[in-house]
Amino acid sequence: MTFQNNLEFAQQLDQQDELKKYREEFIFPQHNGKNVIYFTGNSLGLQPKSARNYVDEIMNDWANLAVEGHFYAQKPWWDYHERFANPLSQIVGAKPSEITVMNTLTVNLHLLMVSFYKPIKTRYKIICEEKAFPSDQYMFQSQVHFHGYKPEDAIIEIKRREGEHNIRLEDVLAKIEEVGDELALVLFGGVNYYTGQVFDMKTITQAGHKAGAIVGFDLAHAAGNINLELNDWNVDFAAWCSYKYMNSGPGNASGCFIHEKHHNNTDLPRFAGWWGNKKENRFKMEQNFNPTIGADGWQISNLPVLSLAPYLASVEMFAEVGMEKLIAKRNKITSYLEFILQEIDKEVDSTFEIITPSNLEERACQLSVFFHGEGRSLFEYLMKNGVVTDWREPNVIRFAPVPLYCSYEDMYNFGQILKKGILSH
Repeated sequence: MTFQNNLEFAQQLDQQDELKKYREEFIFPQHNGKNVIYFTGNSLGLQPKSARNYVDEIMNDWANLAVEGHFYAQKPWWDYHERFANPLSQIVGAKPSEITVMNTLTVNLHLLMVSFYKPIKTRYKIICEEKAFPSDQYMFQSQVHFHGYKPEDAIIEIKRREGEHNIRLEDVLAKIEEVGDELALVLFGGVNYYTGQVFDMKTITQAGHKAGAIVGFDLAHAAGNINLELNDWNVDFAAWCSYKYMNSGPGNASGCFIHEKHHNNTDLPRFAGWWGNKKENRFKMEQNFNPTIGADGWQISNLPVLSLAPYLASVEMFAEVGMEKLIAKRNKITSYLEFILQEIDKEVDSTFEIITPSNLEERACQLSVFFHGEGRSLFEYLMKNGVVTDWREPNVIRFAPVPLYCSYEDMYNFGQILKKGILSH
């Protein structure tokens, strides 16, 4: 398609958009009486209008049933998490038995490391990406220290080549092969938070397994954003937060994937808790832990159903839309944003550098941009003029045009605001 940088063309794209009605299902912050242009769904998704009803349902059941709500609420609390298994399995390419929802992302990664990072003297190293999200870096460091190793010896970061912004797959594969028998774990982000680069998880998983390692992924920026086939790719484990592209609310619950091949492995260590015990025996209060077969066997605590409620509202919307349609619009609207940036770059005679890969297979719903010579003042101008976006040091602004609620007209209007911001400096 040949794009045009004008309002009429953007509105025409919106009229043709089969997902346009879902924009009305979200609540936008306001700027001068209008919806903001919201580019930070990669940090915190907007609130679905239906979320309040899901929370109110639990509040009403709590008021009217108190403790009996565990069993007699409209959606009984004791098995509330089971409602996520089918829709989430479709979103991440898994079997329902491989999915559970619990805790928060880094907590779950630590818990999964109990099962899947089992270093020995000859095989203890972890391969990860350079500039992974800080929580992952801290998690790696503390896990390695816990097991008695030094981070500088045990943690291997795949670096970008000099002068390049993205990590080459060939360098990942070469490093996996080089570390070989010393490699215990490969744990990457599915999408790099800083650049928006999508990693080839299938190929990385195959390489890690060939080296005899376990392979897992932090899908914080991937779940609800890209095509995932975790079961078919034979990924060992994964976890993701739900408050970015999945719109569940700030700091909300995390999803977990544990491949079915591990479900019956009684030799796998895990930190056990009441809610991971077999459902039919849970209230018998038996002394010994007898885990549920499947990802639910990694559950620990009673469910925070007030947190899960808005997540369920969003997940059911995803189930209605389907990832195929979301990805199709994601590709189109992100490409239109890229076009708008390039057109404004020409008009203002500035220098924009998009560091996110241009290949659609290597990017998702994010463009990370260096605005050379502009700096943080441009970011602040955008924020003051109704464009909610994201600044990352040293000089990157991230834009995430989320397909569920962003419009093509947003992209055009953003370009006009951006042009004014640059020309006014």
